[in-house]
Amino acid sequence: MQDHQDAPKNRIVDRRRFLAASTTVAATGSSLLAAQQVVSQDAQNEAAKDGRQGSHQETSSSDKPPAERREPAIRDEYDGFHRYRPSRGNDPDSDFYLGKLVPGFRSASEGPAPFIAPDLPKLPWKMVRGAKEFHLVPMPVKQEFLPGVKMNLYGYNGSCPGPTIEVNQGDRVRIVVTNELPEETFVHWHGFELPVQYDGAATLTQNPILPGKSMVFEFDIHESGTFFYHSHVAMQEAFGQVGWFIVHPKKVFDPPVDRDFGLLFQNFFIPPTQTISDSWSMDWNWHVINGKSGPYTTPLVVKHGERVRIRLLDFSPMQHHPIHLHGHTFWVTGHEGARIPKQAWIPRNTELIAVAQASDFEFIANNPGDWIFHCHMVHHMMNHMVKHVGPRMRNEASVDTFLTNLQNRPKTNLTSAENLTAPGYPQTMQGMHMSAEFMEKIWSRREVQGMRANYAMAVKGLMTVLRVLPEDLYHRVMETDEPIEKGEIFAEIVRRFGNPAHYEPAPHMPMHNE
Repeated sequence: MQDHQDAPKNRIVDRRRFLAASTTVAATGSSLLAAQQVVSQDAQNEAAKDGRQGSHQETSSSDKPPAERREPAIRDEYDGFHRYRPSRGNDPDSDFYLGKLVPGFRSASEGPAPFIAPDLPKLPWKMVRGAKEFHLVPMPVKQEFLPGVKMNLYGYNGSCPGPTIEVNQGDRVRIVVTNELPEETFVHWHGFELPVQYDGAATLTQNPILPGKSMVFEFDIHESGTFFYHSHVAMQEAFGQVGWFIVHPKKVFDPPVDRDFGLLFQNFFIPPTQTISDSWSMDWNWHVINGKSGPYTTPLVVKHGERVRIRLLDFSPMQHHPIHLHGHTFWVTGHEGARIPKQAWIPRNTELIAVAQASDFEFIANNPGDWIFHCHMVHHMMNHMVKHVGPRMRNEASVDTFLTNLQNRPKTNLTSAENLTAPGYPQTMQGMHMSAEFMEKIWSRREVQGMRANYAMAVKGLMTVLRVLPEDLYHRVMETDEPIEKGEIFAEIVRRFGNPAHYEPAPHMPMHNE
């Protein structure tokens, strides 16, 4: 009876504790994590009083559906910023302006979200004598930039870029590097503060790793954040030798993210009749993200309302990339050096990434749809660029006519077509049809199911897509094998969140052999 009478008083005390914790957290600019911990502990205390603690212990947080794992402080709106629709917030000085410290659905107790670099494998490891042991193999590789378009590059373990090394802060790692290149090599662990003999800065710090030979690198990792590894031979770097090295922090960054993606940008110059990059070139005509060129880049698919981190790395030989995300505003939260203190975060929708630099940014995915995500340099938004000469600049002429007989080219009118009244070349290249086999491979991936039938025409070079899907549509696309018609998911998003009366479905896209 006494416990029943004291319940209102206890709830008032608990409420005051929550408000005090919230005020303290806001004053220090460290999100709602402390307040969430108070509420979570109070909820457990109340459960114990009500005799419900036994059932609480029987079900771990990882066994519960996502909705049941949400922290009590997580809500739809924070000081004018809304989780589920485009919004800014009421005050630029607020912790929640543009979603700055708005938490996702993942609790810090669940650990960091797994890192995903689409189209790239992860390097396996096993524990050996107290260290995580990895085996890294520099080697020539054939990388498929587009369906059926394979280029000869240098990479690691059969991939270019190489496989992701993913560890935790405080780990001891042992990396056995076995050189299968036809020439000597070195491996540099970019950004790590390690014993100088393991730095990999060519013969400044070590002897070369000769073809067929191995070298062991063993060191403790005190850093956390976004790092990478690469050859320290300049021409091998230009040939593509690089890979992610991700270190998750001991204490999960606050606020925790639901998704953690990595996109690695590279440029190569490969002439039209070649498959080998010209590493001496000062210009570049092939542009890839994680080894793929749009539209073969794999979209990033997230749920509506999630907190998302995307890490960008520019490993181009000499070109910087202004990376623009449509439909969202993000906060720049880190670079290849370290996590940025919250007071110094900057809101952007375009982030300039310089050569050998990385940037991390975070945002709440509050705007449903398929959003293009690309480098804004115009030459980087195209594939396999060549000069407009010969049949490619002839009015209504297909290059296929000339390819049928390379020894005897048909006669052509060498003057510009009469109806070309605008200055400059025609901007539509001739003879650029996509074959049925090409498009079958593009559409074979779950990540693109339900996108507009002609989406591939808009995604080229250094381009990919961020797909923000309501939970039920995400389930259909990513968690089932259900056949989905082209344009079906996009049209449903327009129906729910847009203006269906003003929407036109994509036309039928004829293939080259139709």
